[in-house]
Amino acid sequence: MYFHAGGFVVGSVDIFDSLTRQLAAETGVIVISVDYRLAPTHPWPAATLDGYAAVQWAAENAERLGGDSAKIIVGGDSAGGNLAAVVALMARDQGSPHLAAQVLYYPATDLGDNGTIWPSNEKFRDGYGLSAKSNLAFSEAYFGHIEDTTEPYLSPLRAESLSGLPPALVVTAGFDPLTDSAHAYVERVQAAGVDTTLAHFPQMIHGFMSIRLFNQQQQAVNHTVTFVQSTVGG
Repeated sequence: MYFHAGGFVVGSVDIFDSLTRQLAAETGVIVISVDYRLAPTHPWPAATLDGYAAVQWAAENAERLGGDSAKIIVGGDSAGGNLAAVVALMARDQGSPHLAAQVLYYPATDLGDNGTIWPSNEKFRDGYGLSAKSNLAFSEAYFGHIEDTTEPYLSPLRAESLSGLPPALVVTAGFDPLTDSAHAYVERVQAAGVDTTLAHFPQMIHGFMSIRLFNQQQQAVNHTVTFVQSTVGG
């Protein structure tokens, strides 16, 4: 189950079709790309509810789709990585559906205070794929109406407990405002006993998974293939 990027405001299944097709071809698994509702027309929690509903639907229809309901992976990049992590939390809290793994590409794990508490957010605020101006606009559109931005289904890093989550692969970029919070998420899930793999690409910028001319993009896909095979098989 793949959730596309776009700050919860832009992006689409079509725009990320090349990446999802690549993942399907190289991992050998079925990839369902989720067309969730976007802000500002549909602010939080619309996207999270859509994401959870989509995963429930996939679990209920897995056999008809040629899949296995015991081997569902949630994944996404940036805002989509946030949704994948949130859906994993929701599935754990609700007790279903069972998720086998999560694949998070430079995920937005902490939207509290618009992420400004993290040094990377200031250090890479402009010119690295996700500008401070864009980030602020996305934030205002998606959760500007919320007073408590530490809500775990908005900022999964802020969840009281991260135990009981499925194994995770987290891919991060060195020049990315979201890097510090993503690494903090990795540290917390590992401390909670979740089997977690971090693949860090220090020379990359935010959004590099959509830029196939980078060798590192293929390397990240290779990490994904290895992770998928180790968790659910080919």
